[in-house]
Amino acid sequence: MQIVTDQLNNSIQLRNEPLRIVSLVPSQTELIVALGAQAELVGRTKFCIHPTTIKNVTVIGGTKNVNISKVHSLKPNLIIGNKEENVFAQIEALQQHYPVFVSDVNTYNDAIDMIANVGVLINKNDAAQQLINQLHTLRLYPSNTPNNAHKPRVAYLMWHNPYMAVGNTTFINAMLYEAGFVNVFEQTPRYPVVTIANLITAQPDFIFLSSEPFPFKQKHIDELQQQLPSVKILLVDGELFSWYGSRLTHSFTYFKNLRNVLGFN
Repeated sequence: MQIVTDQLNNSIQLRNEPLRIVSLVPSQTELIVALGAQAELVGRTKFCIHPTTIKNVTVIGGTKNVNISKVHSLKPNLIIGNKEENVFAQIEALQQHYPVFVSDVNTYNDAIDMIANVGVLINKNDAAQQLINQLHTLRLYPSNTPNNAHKPRVAYLMWHNPYMAVGNTTFINAMLYEAGFVNVFEQTPRYPVVTIANLITAQPDFIFLSSEPFPFKQKHIDELQQQLPSVKILLVDGELFSWYGSRLTHSFTYFKNLRNVLGFN
């Protein structure tokens, strides 16, 4: 029997038996497959769309409305969830029956710890360590992130009507830092509602409109640009800022290209 402590300090005990994994988080579903455990994955949410090879894996609802009965029917012996993306009451209900690993990822190092622990849980420790080594190599600023005074200032919007930005203690805020940007709302609560007046006062150099959870389009750029004519506004790939598993291997290249597009080396 092996014991792993999750990121909420719960002890997860696994017996030596074939794994049947249900994943409640898209980025961690993708990670499970990337580490080589697709055959053990028996359940996923409807938002778990990567990679396309999992399309035949049973859907157990959404991240916020897990079908508990369907999970029971799959007879899992490991469930992997997340503090922010899943509903605590549903996690508690599942913990009465199964080992449930709950991640809480707010920083790059949190993501690394999660990857390492999932690797141990699903018996793919070597693959997890290889992925972690790859990420450390790809990381833009591993030890000497440039001083904030020389970084472009960004407002990252992830919801429309009302506008909601990304604030402090969020993984996206951490990824903006990793990408070499300053989040103009980093001193606010996690996901503050912001107005045009707030954006004007914050004086960002750029406004990033995320592709998820709200799918911003060109019309939203046009709408904002009329009110903020001096700020450059662009669409960004939300998955590459917010998915904290194996997709990070694409994030750092994306960040580098984004900085080049914006005129920063």
